Amino acid sequence: MFSHVMVGTADLERSKRFYDAVLGTLGIKPGFVDRHRVFWRSATGSFGSSIPINGEPQTIGNGSTIGFACDSPEQVEAWHAAGVQNGGTTCENPPGIREGAAGKLYLAYLRDPDGNKLCALHRLPKE
Repeated sequence: MFSHVMVGTADLERSKRFYDAVLGTLGIKPGFVDRHRVFWRSATGSFGSSIPINGEPQTIGNGSTIGFACDSPEQVEAWHAAGVQNGGTTCENPPGIREGAAGKLYLAYLRDPDGNKLCALHRLPKE
């Protein structure tokens, strides 16, 4: 459904360091810099971080979350740990199982160094 997702950053080097670490836990190769942006690519789409091209300050989207699919609860934990070790901050509840209309999910939430809200998600098998 999506071709790419882009977030704004105030510091391209810091953003690259953070996302290289968290996306690396998902098997994504380090991002490549294209002038004022960094792109990370996978077989299913692209993720980018950009200094705003309009010259205005970077801001975060209140109420927005970007979710990354994970293959296991262990991968969710590794993603979260890499984020915290590279300038992210944990938010919401600690990583773990959440139950709701979508079934059982293993989730972790972070804010990147610019404040963008991220989620790592693994759908647990139905019992």
